[in-house]
Amino acid sequence: MSPTLVGFLGIVILIFLIFARMHIGISMGLVGFLGFAYIVGIDPALGLLRTVPYTTFASQGMSVIPLFILMGSFAFAAGMSEDLYRTVHKWLGHFKGGLAMATVAACACFAAISGSSLATAATLGKVAMPEMKKYKYDGGLATGSIAAGGSIGILIPPSVILIIYGIITEQSIGKLFLAGFIPGIMEAVFYIITIKILTKRNPALGPPGPCVSLNERMRSLFKIWEVIVLFIIVIGGIYTGVFTPTEAAGVGAFGTFCFALLRRKMTWATFKSSLLSTISTTGMLFLIVLGAMILGYFFSVSRLPFELASMVEDLPVNRYVILILILLIVGLLGTIMDSMAIVLLTIPVFFPMILKLGFDPIWFGIIVVRVTEMGLITPPVGLNVYIIHGITGVPMGTIFRGVIPFIIADVCQIILLIAFPQITMFLPNLMSG
Repeated sequence: MSPTLVGFLGIVILIFLIFARMHIGISMGLVGFLGFAYIVGIDPALGLLRTVPYTTFASQGMSVIPLFILMGSFAFAAGMSEDLYRTVHKWLGHFKGGLAMATVAACACFAAISGSSLATAATLGKVAMPEMKKYKYDGGLATGSIAAGGSIGILIPPSVILIIYGIITEQSIGKLFLAGFIPGIMEAVFYIITIKILTKRNPALGPPGPCVSLNERMRSLFKIWEVIVLFIIVIGGIYTGVFTPTEAAGVGAFGTFCFALLRRKMTWATFKSSLLSTISTTGMLFLIVLGAMILGYFFSVSRLPFELASMVEDLPVNRYVILILILLIVGLLGTIMDSMAIVLLTIPVFFPMILKLGFDPIWFGIIVVRVTEMGLITPPVGLNVYIIHGITGVPMGTIFRGVIPFIIADVCQIILLIAFPQITMFLPNLMSG
């Protein structure tokens, strides 16, 4: 068998193992090891197992992952999500669908200190759903806005998936963070516009809440000053070059810890819980990254990605046609797989194609992550939908009905980002200048 055919069979076996519910990290590592051993030999493959774990985890860049996860854990322990929701509630709650709009806005703000879509959806779901039930919101709109708003967590920096993408493609994490900022804000705006359109057509979907005075709205901003300060320090530090992403993560985690202490929310129990949560999440992510690294070595010796890239380059079609086909594959995988698994499975195969076609790798990273976000709310998997179902008890069918308008908004925004790459690249280009 040729190495390229072995690489193709490796992908088939990997997909089978994932559907058989084997852990994604173990699946990738096993296929990568066996495939590498078949092509190169068992001794080099064993050498791979000896060297890859150390070279991967001894890298200083990897420390950015647990630090940002710890930052999100401390923010959750400090109760920042509740204050964020109450603040945007006072600013937007009096509009038709205002509570759903406030939920999306709060999700976008919490994403700036969380970096996780699942954590954002779970946290805001517990806070927002009781309020929307109180004002008799339609179940589909209420749960749909929480699930869709939560998906913003993997795009607005700091984003764990963007960190992983940067590591496996050797791209600047700082530039990826800046590139995700404007599309992340746009995503929230698109969702809010969607809610506005829905409630204008049918006001019963989201009745307006009480209107508060301007003075009270202004006072509410003082309750979220910590979030604003953290975001300015972390992202501003990366943008100005004061911090590397790793240093910014450390500063952010320490700052969040200090704010939790000032709020008197950081007890020994919450501190221990935050550390254990961080260790558990980091261990899971590191196992996935290790598996992806071993799989990447297998793909390299199989020459599969490079052969595909050469074939694609010779196709007599516009490069955007190929890009759309790649994104369709990513989108279809998003309906059955976790977003992290999609990125780690597809990027080693598609990245050489993207470079051959002349697309900017930073821009492509944002587009891919934006497409995988749709998978978080798309049937039949839609992890955010399952989380909201578990929190609220609302039937799955109702939640999936509620997210359909937001999926349409996602498609519209992705088309816009593809048509105008400068939207994504504006801030990274300023940084490089």
